[in-house]
Amino acid sequence: MRSSLVIRFKPLVLSIHFAAIAMGAGMATIAHAQVSVNIAAGDLNQALNQYALQHNVNLILDGQSLAAYQTTGLQGSYSIEDGFNQLLAQTPFQIQKVINGYTLVAKTAAAKTQVRDMGQLKPIDVSAQGQVKTNSNGVNQLPVITVSANRSTTENTHSYTTGNMNTATRLNLSMKETPQSTTVITRQRIDDQNMTSIGDVVRSAPGLILSSAEGPGRQSFSARGFNIDNIMYDGLPTRYQSWVVGVQSNMAMFDRVEIVRGATGLVTGSGNPSAAINVIRKRPTRETKINLTGSAGSWDNYRGEIDASTALNESGSVRGRIVGSYQDQGTFRDDEKAKHSLAYTAIETDLTSDATLLVGTYYQKDFNNSFWGGLPLSAIGTQLNLPRSTNPANDWEDKTTEVISVFTDLEYRFSDEWKLRLNAMKTWNDAIFSGTYLRRTDSTGFAYSAYQAGYDEDQTGLDLFVSGSYHLFGRDHEVGFGASHRDTKMTTHNYSGGGIYGSNLDPFNLGRINKPNFIYTQSSTNVIKQDGINAMTRLNLADSIKLILGGRLDWYYYKNRSGSGSYKVSDELTSYAGLIYDINPNHSVYGSFTTIFQPQSNKDINGKILDPITGNNYEVGIKGEYFDGALNASAALFRVDQENRAKILTDQSTCPTYPATSCYEAAGLVRSEGIDIEIQGEITPSWQIGAGYSYVKATYKKDADSTKVGQLFDTDYPKQVFKVTTSHQLSDQLHKWRIGGSLYWQDDTYVDVSNNGVATGLKLQQKAYTLLDVMLNYKASKNLDLQLNVNNVLDKTYYRGLSYDTGWGSSGAYGDPRNAVFTVRYNF
Repeated sequence: MRSSLVIRFKPLVLSIHFAAIAMGAGMATIAHAQVSVNIAAGDLNQALNQYALQHNVNLILDGQSLAAYQTTGLQGSYSIEDGFNQLLAQTPFQIQKVINGYTLVAKTAAAKTQVRDMGQLKPIDVSAQGQVKTNSNGVNQLPVITVSANRSTTENTHSYTTGNMNTATRLNLSMKETPQSTTVITRQRIDDQNMTSIGDVVRSAPGLILSSAEGPGRQSFSARGFNIDNIMYDGLPTRYQSWVVGVQSNMAMFDRVEIVRGATGLVTGSGNPSAAINVIRKRPTRETKINLTGSAGSWDNYRGEIDASTALNESGSVRGRIVGSYQDQGTFRDDEKAKHSLAYTAIETDLTSDATLLVGTYYQKDFNNSFWGGLPLSAIGTQLNLPRSTNPANDWEDKTTEVISVFTDLEYRFSDEWKLRLNAMKTWNDAIFSGTYLRRTDSTGFAYSAYQAGYDEDQTGLDLFVSGSYHLFGRDHEVGFGASHRDTKMTTHNYSGGGIYGSNLDPFNLGRINKPNFIYTQSSTNVIKQDGINAMTRLNLADSIKLILGGRLDWYYYKNRSGSGSYKVSDELTSYAGLIYDINPNHSVYGSFTTIFQPQSNKDINGKILDPITGNNYEVGIKGEYFDGALNASAALFRVDQENRAKILTDQSTCPTYPATSCYEAAGLVRSEGIDIEIQGEITPSWQIGAGYSYVKATYKKDADSTKVGQLFDTDYPKQVFKVTTSHQLSDQLHKWRIGGSLYWQDDTYVDVSNNGVATGLKLQQKAYTLLDVMLNYKASKNLDLQLNVNNVLDKTYYRGLSYDTGWGSSGAYGDPRNAVFTVRYNF
């Protein structure tokens, strides 16, 4: 067993080794490239902020003290400091590098100014516009008031990465300091790829898989071989089930998406050892800005968006933001339509100098008239090669979901080192599903199977978290601890009238059926509650060694209010451990162990609920951070064991409930092994990239069906996936143009074909395929952007989901053919 493990991992270890060498060598060859800028003459404060954002650096300055100064502008290519000093040439100030960015100092005192950590700087009183103040050390410098460029918020940074994220551990760490595989999809990347839903993000994110195998309106997400069943909103986890409500979050209201792959029980509690997807909302700004976006695309795809933010009082202590969007679209399938609308409002208030309160709400409504059934198979389990425009749905079919959510976020800063955060959200999801799928009636003909149900899903999340630093054994360390509560109530409304309609239908020339007379019959309700407490600390063992330890204790309760089957799990412990060693200022290596649990309802021979399924994630890797965090890279080797899976007892003679219900034991095991390699951010100031390669192989190690042992856990999951997105701003006379694109490649997959649930021994294969998208952006003026996205440029025909049964459950779906979207953005 041990030698087999070494042999199996050797190619992956070598892959990480050579990736690390290439990573370091590649970075060494990249010079401190210049960026092409075109900053208009005018207010110096705005010019400095614009320049800092283009270089993706922090800049600390006092806007009021700069109000008396103007600039003649800046055009051409400059390094970071040369450009700053050109802008400041006619002022008494020059740029000064500090640990986390830049600040301004008086030219005569620059040599005496001490380098200080921006996180420790405190505001200095301003007594007159443009006046240079003297600090306690007798050094003249500009008053420090605000951080003009925030690298955690990705809006207006033009970057494909971010400085810090806290999705993995709740502690605010850079990617290099986080001992797990992490990705951020920034606002710039969302706009460049024209992402409108969370499904678009999953399609683009390294290591994540988007599947429509349940039908084009029921998208599921997975990572490392397992389904993703949690979506987080500003750190609060909510349940995601694609086959029930499956709300596709509208990206218009989010700044970025943070992703952590592997087991994430420390932050989510229960779930699969796949990934945490954390969508971070846009927040109100002090400056007034209004962004208008309109787009038109293939198949009558039209979308409009407004995003407005401003201070609501003179001091800027109260700020507001509204976001609205509406999309009306057709698709390449005949008569398929979808509509998406969003209204988002947020108000942020500085209650005191130490307390900030955010309150907000949003309403989202989505409609799709083809969501369930897909393309059928032939009687012998092969593709019928139907036209891509084939739509098996009837025009009355309807999947409509409405979401109303209210949320609040209170932050209180006890000091520079300690703060408290109270985060709460309440969401009401209402959905109605009326749909059909094709069911085979004989070797050539089909009929429609119809169904209708309604779903009301109410979710509540509450989290209290305190974090700070402490001094021990001569070193500073970080700690955080908190408590959380979440509950989900799902009410299902059932209807009669479903059944088989039509006969001998030809999928090449489908006849349609009228909507059945669905009649409400009854409702059922179940409730899930989960309470947890967690704690974590980051120990500074040495200048180059950090150890992160964490633990979480959960109490989980499931109640079937309409029948039997209730159960609970108490005192379930999840663990987190990560060790990071800094090889040098740019590189670190790490190892981590993370866990998660998933309750299950099956019972053993004593009538006891089985212990929860556990997911254990083992990971080692190397991370690189370059250009002050503007570029991040990583390579990781991982193993995930999902244990205690319910395994039906071979001998049911001692099972007291058999044959009505079988007895089980917690003995099943699925193991996922693989590699993640990723690079994201700025290669040069004009060249952004987000790329990732993942290899995943998940197999059964123990199962009730002995024939499955050693076989793939999910054959429809590609082992290898490569994704890259890039954009490049041209220089000189073409500096107004940006060109970019995306490439997606996955290797072949297959499904085992059944006939009405009975195995046939046949396999249906999806061969490896490559998709290419291109983007062209033109900045017509300071306020106006024009952008063209052309997707699937090579017009590749492929399936984004495979049907798996010749008799029923048809769920195959073609991927989108070549299509284009033209977008106009106006900012003022």
